[in-house]
This record gives sequence, structure tokens and C-alpha cells, in this order.
Amino acid sequence: MNASRSLPLDEAPLLEAERLALQVGERWLCCEFSLSLAAGECLVLLGPNGAGKTTLLHTLAGLREPSVGAVRLGGLPYAAWSAQDAARYRGVLLQQQPDHFAASVLETVLIGRHPHLGRWGWEGPEDERICRAALQDVGLAGFEHRGVLTLSGGERQRVAVATLLAQAPRLFLLDEPLNHLDLRYQIAVLDLFRRQAAQRGSGVVMVLHDINLAARYADHIILLDGRGGVVAGGRDTVLRADCLSHAFGHALRRYDLDGRITFIPE
Repeated sequence: MNASRSLPLDEAPLLEAERLALQVGERWLCCEFSLSLAAGECLVLLGPNGAGKTTLLHTLAGLREPSVGAVRLGGLPYAAWSAQDAARYRGVLLQQQPDHFAASVLETVLIGRHPHLGRWGWEGPEDERICRAALQDVGLAGFEHRGVLTLSGGERQRVAVATLLAQAPRLFLLDEPLNHLDLRYQIAVLDLFRRQAAQRGSGVVMVLHDINLAARYADHIILLDGRGGVVAGGRDTVLRADCLSHAFGHALRRYDLDGRITFIPE
């Protein structure tokens, strides 16, 4: 079934979860909650280590089934999408980028174009142009012929971001996109995805650990407390000192510094 023929996707939220709950073994990671992400919006998943942020992101990405409830992509359940159509619509950045074989940076980024090729298709000049532009966007112009095995952790992470940009999905799902990045590139990558949302009408879902970066970039927050509790809603609704202190097990204070919300541990 071709989802694009079943629904005018532009009229539906990019991503929806309805009464979603997740269980691993005997442990409930989160109780039931719902969400809806529209074009141009950014959702951040927050919580302590082991709270289930990655499991939740994988569920929203259609990589695992929810224990309770439903996830819809462009108004349709994942079962209604072909694998290729889903890959064109949503792209996933995983925590780790394993490199089992030597390849150039450009060859690696070209993998992002595979959902747009036919079964026996080969990348053409336009695909290469898109990939070079993506490398430019992440500050890696001139790295096309470098081997990925020679890169630093931060450079390899930016190659992964470029690969996802080359995929050109409507919805980005990012698991700790700031891994290995220094401060300069943390801000550059977050600014890049905010521009994707603002200029292309993309949706962004990302796992972050920095509360203050979440306050700066998110429209919506899902806060997991690691004990099955969840608070989901608009940024200012969720990012309260009492909610965050409970979830992270450490008292925080909220300040307004030069018009920007900032949380500081007590």
C-alpha cells in the first residue's frame, strides 16, 4: 500500500502517539500519554539515564511496537507504509555509527539517497550534489574523499548528520545527535535542524541530555522520570523546576537570564 495515495499527508500531523505506554520485561518505562507533532515543530525527549528515551524514540520511529496504544506517521500506522515510503518520510539518527568497512565520506553520505533510488538504481549527479551540499551544511566540505575510519568521533557524527540530511525526510528522529560534538558543533547542529523545521516544514524529535538546550530549541517536551512516570506537553508546561527536580532526582532552580530560561542545580 502506498501511503501517499491513501491520504493527503500534508493535512495530517507528521507524527502522532495515542495513549502510548512502553514496557520492557516487567518494567513500565512510561504510562499512557499522547502527542501530536506538526510541521515546523521540535519535540525533545528528556529524562535520566536508563529512563527509556531511546526505547521511546525507536517506538516513535516504528522500529519497535508499543506495549499499549498506537503510533501514526503522517496520519497512518506504520503497517500501512512500505519500507521505502517510510524511509522517504522519516529518517532516524542512531546513537552509534558502526563502520565495519572502509568507505569514503562521500560514499557514506550517499547511503542517505538509497530510499530515493529504484531497486536497481544507482546514484546520479543530483544525488551527489545533494550529498555535497549536506557536507557543506555540517562543515565538512572538502572531506569527500577522506576515509570514515580516519575521522574523529565528532567528525563521524557530523557525517551521520549529513547522511540524514541527504535522505531529506519530512520527519527527523535523532537519538543523542550531540554525541562527540564540541560546543560549537552542538549549537550548529541544533540550529541546522531548527532551520530544517522552519524553512522546510520538517518535524524534529530528538533525545537530549542538556535541559537548557531543550529549553532553547524545543516546542514540546516529553519528560520521563525513570520510574514509569511521564509528563508531556508544551515546553513551558513541562520545564518546571518541580517536574525536573523530581525526574532527575536533584533539586534545580529556574532562572530567566537575558530573556532565556535557564536551570541550575542547587
